[in-house]
Amino acid sequence: MPGSDNPSSHLPADDPVGLQTFAVLLRRMNGEFNRIAQEFARGQGLHLTDVMALIAVLDADADAEPMTPGALRRRLDLTSGAVTACIDRLEKAGHIRRVRAADDRRVVHLHYAEAGREVARDYFGPLARSTGAVCERFSRDELAVVARFLTELSDRLALLRS
Repeated sequence: MPGSDNPSSHLPADDPVGLQTFAVLLRRMNGEFNRIAQEFARGQGLHLTDVMALIAVLDADADAEPMTPGALRRRLDLTSGAVTACIDRLEKAGHIRRVRAADDRRVVHLHYAEAGREVARDYFGPLARSTGAVCERFSRDELAVVARFLTELSDRLALLRS
């Protein structure tokens, strides 16, 4: 892969930690993540939107706040019909499961199904190992700064979206 030995070779030399550099790096990383997500979607017979829905459900499970179809619709900016079709595809493929809320049977929660987790774990395992290998090259304090930067940037982007 050209330039993989020196990833900073395509960055502005006059300001290696400036706004333009961050924009280039974030676009490059986002492009790689998108390509990986598209390959996963294609391999599973899903749409890229379905993968975005899976990520939203996974994140909601991690936050212990169950995802609902309505919340997913708002998160992905889809119509009710489109989110229903997406959920149907994901459930049929074994990636998610619908669970009625115990306190209000009208409410449906979406959860990542164990079979879906296994498929994702197998597919994304190399990405996780690569991320771990990169993290090992940084101190805990450096990683804390990176995490803070990414969190604050994500929060700002969410504000722009709303």
